[in-house]
Amino acid sequence: MKKEDNFSEWYNEIVELANLTDKRYPIKGMNVWTPYGWKIMLHIDSYIRKEFDATGHDEVCFPLLIPETEFQKEKDHIKGFDTEVYWVTQAGANPLDIRLLLRPTSETAMYPIFALWVRSHTDLPLKTYQIVNTFRYETKMTRAFIRVREIHFFESHTCHVDEADAQRQVEENFAILEKVMKPLCLPYLLLKRTDWDKFPGAYYTVGIDTNLPDGRSLQLGSIHHYRENFSRPFDIKYEDLQGDLKYVHQTTFGMSERLVGAIVGVHGDDKGLVLPPEVAPYQIVIVPILAKGIVEEVTLQAREVKDELATAGLRIKLDDRDVRPGSKFYDWEIKGVPLRLEIGSRDIKQGVVTYARRDSGEKGTVKRTDLVRKVTDILRSISDDLNEKANKNLADSIETIENLDTLPNKIVRFGWCGSEDCGHEFENRTELKLLGTPYVKESFRGDCIICGADTDTAAYAAKAM
Repeated sequence: MKKEDNFSEWYNEIVELANLTDKRYPIKGMNVWTPYGWKIMLHIDSYIRKEFDATGHDEVCFPLLIPETEFQKEKDHIKGFDTEVYWVTQAGANPLDIRLLLRPTSETAMYPIFALWVRSHTDLPLKTYQIVNTFRYETKMTRAFIRVREIHFFESHTCHVDEADAQRQVEENFAILEKVMKPLCLPYLLLKRTDWDKFPGAYYTVGIDTNLPDGRSLQLGSIHHYRENFSRPFDIKYEDLQGDLKYVHQTTFGMSERLVGAIVGVHGDDKGLVLPPEVAPYQIVIVPILAKGIVEEVTLQAREVKDELATAGLRIKLDDRDVRPGSKFYDWEIKGVPLRLEIGSRDIKQGVVTYARRDSGEKGTVKRTDLVRKVTDILRSISDDLNEKANKNLADSIETIENLDTLPNKIVRFGWCGSEDCGHEFENRTELKLLGTPYVKESFRGDCIICGADTDTAAYAAKAM
C-alpha cells in the first residue's frame, strides 16, 4: 500500500506491520501497547518530563475515579463530556450511593484538592502535571493512537495570582511545546479556537495542529487559559498581601498518544516507519554480513561495535538472528530504525563500517576509528533533515483561498470577519472545520470569504482527522 494512494489504509497497515500496538483486546478502542510502541511513547514522555521539570512544574498522580458530585460542580463547563464518560455504578455486590466515572480529563478531580493546597499568595504559582490514562467513549471510527477510548494523556494544571501571571504561563507553555516538538520533528500551527469550539470553561483555547498527507489536520494538543472560570465553582482562593481573599487564575496544557500517530503519519513512507532518532527505541541496528569461514570474526567485530556505541549512550540493536541480511533490512526498515550499520569481511579488511540512513536511503562508510563521532553526526543530521522536510511539507500543505468555488485538498487560509454567523456558514458550505486564527497574528488584508467585509484577520480550516 502506497502512502499517497490511500493514507488511511497505509497508516493502519504500517501500525500493524511495525507492531506498535495490538488492537485485539476485547474492548474496542482500548488497545495494548506493545514493547516497541511503548518504548516510543516513553521516550516522548521523557522529553515532556524534562521540559516541565525544568520550568518548576511538579509531577503528581491523581486517582482515576471521580465522584459524580464533583463532576457536576461545574456541569456548564464540562458539558459534552456527559455522553463520553464511563460510569461505575457498583462496587463488588454493592450499588454505589454516588456514581463514579473514569476521568475524561482531570479538572474535576484535581480542583477540589487544589482548593485545599492553595491558601496564601505564597502557595502560588502552583504548577503541576501528570501523565495518566483518560477514558472517553469515542463514538467515531477508532484509529490506533488517533481515536481511542483509553488515552495515554499528558496534562499540566497551574494556578496563578492573576490573569497576567496565568498569561505568562501560557507563553511558557508555548516555549515548552517548541522544545518538546523539536526531537519529535513535528511541525505545528498554533491556532486560537473559535468561541464555539474552545474547551468548555476556557477563556480561550489554542489548538496545536499539524498536517497529514491526505490533506487533513490533526490536533496534537491544546493550551487553555481559564481565568477564574474553574476556581470559582471549586472555591480555589488565596489570601493576598493585603489579607483579601481572591480567586486564582488557571491554565492547562494537554497532549496525548496522538503524538505517536503523528510521527507515523508525518514521517513514514512506503517502506514503513521513519523514526526521529531521539524517540526511536533503537537508534541504530547492526547487521553482521556473515559468510563461510568468517562468522566468528564478523560476529566479534559486530559485538565490539555494539559495545562501543552503547558506551557512548546510543540505543543499539545487534540483529544476530539466523536469517538472511535482506530479511533483516526489510524488518528494520518497517520499524523505522534511523541508522543501519553493516559489518562484513570487506568492511573489516578496510577498517570501516557500512551505513544506510533510513530517512534518505543514503549509504556510505565510516572509519572504524572514528565511528562514535561520525555516527553521532549522522543521527543529528537525520533529525535536522526530518525537521526541515516536515516543516516544508506543512508550509506546502497550506493554500490561501479567496472564494469557495474550488477547495483544494489542503489546509485552507482565508479572510474572516470574525463573526460567528460567517464562521458557521463557512463550515456548513464547505464541510471543513474552522480551526481558528493564528495565535500570533499574521499579516493579512482581504475580504471575509463569506460576507465580503474588509478584514485583516486570516483564519484556517481543514478536514479534521
